[in-house]
Amino acid sequence: MRERANRANQLLALQYPQARCELDFRDPYELLVATVLSAQSTDKRVNLVTPALFARFPDATAMSQASPAEVEEIIRPTGFFRAKTESLIGLSARIVDEFDGQVPDTLEELVTLPGVGRKTANVVLGNAFGVPGITPDTHFMRVARRLGWTAATRPDPIEQEVGELFDPADWVQLCHNVIWHGRRRCHARRPACGACTLATLCPAYGEGETDPVKAAKLVREPRG
Repeated sequence: MRERANRANQLLALQYPQARCELDFRDPYELLVATVLSAQSTDKRVNLVTPALFARFPDATAMSQASPAEVEEIIRPTGFFRAKTESLIGLSARIVDEFDGQVPDTLEELVTLPGVGRKTANVVLGNAFGVPGITPDTHFMRVARRLGWTAATRPDPIEQEVGELFDPADWVQLCHNVIWHGRRRCHARRPACGACTLATLCPAYGEGETDPVKAAKLVREPRG
């Protein structure tokens, strides 16, 4: 299984050589905020909102002093804007009060921030600090199950079981490769099986369209 899983990751890396975090950010704080905003939203929509948000509130100190109504108005397009506003102001205040205004760089500290769970923490650790971690979002979990890497349905056991198949040094890029694949080909409904580079390695091959021409029409860039 380990050999097959690593071969799949190699093929995904060839398929998606530009695979990366699709949230725009310049520093750990911006990535943390963008990741909180991405819940129940799309990266493209978040990227449309964050320039105005960071222009007005460029760091944790500014956000901690923000008017909730002003933040809500800016982030409204991302959905669940009241809860997200509460999290952003709360986590910013905690960063200012307990971490000297700097985003902490450990999982144990990050998950103490309001609105930050393991998934969000691992996104920040992996992409802003280079700390290995598995980010089991909905795309990652779906693809991992289809490839037979895990039978679990909850994020924590998926994170553990998939992590055991790969070298920790590969975890961050693995997540990008798998998530890009889930967004572009291995969709929840009608996966593009006939246009999939992992066809010979995938136990779930045939769940989607297998005709190459029809499958190619199902390949898409993430929606906005």
